[in-house]
Amino acid sequence: MSWLVALFARLALLVVWVSTPLVHRAFQGGWLLPLLGIIFLPITTLAYVLVYSISGSVTGWGWLWVVLAFLLDLAAHSAPARQAVQARSRRAGSPSLPGSV
Repeated sequence: MSWLVALFARLALLVVWVSTPLVHRAFQGGWLLPLLGIIFLPITTLAYVLVYSISGSVTGWGWLWVVLAFLLDLAAHSAPARQAVQARSRRAGSPSLPGSV
């Protein structure tokens, strides 16, 4: 499910980048950071662009939305590892301890 959210965020950011000048304004014409954002942190990049387009800059409470999006990106990236640990513990028949591999 988390891959679906990340895919949607990548597609939405790509559509916003191609069809509007919002990404261009948010990153002052640079293309490297938005490209890295599409690859590694799509939800964070999309939130940054949206907050920047609404308020003209990312300050104060706008950073809260960017940080929440970053945490959502981290959760999306960690979901496959969490599922692998759960599958491994089900195969072994015992719950996995946090320190054991």
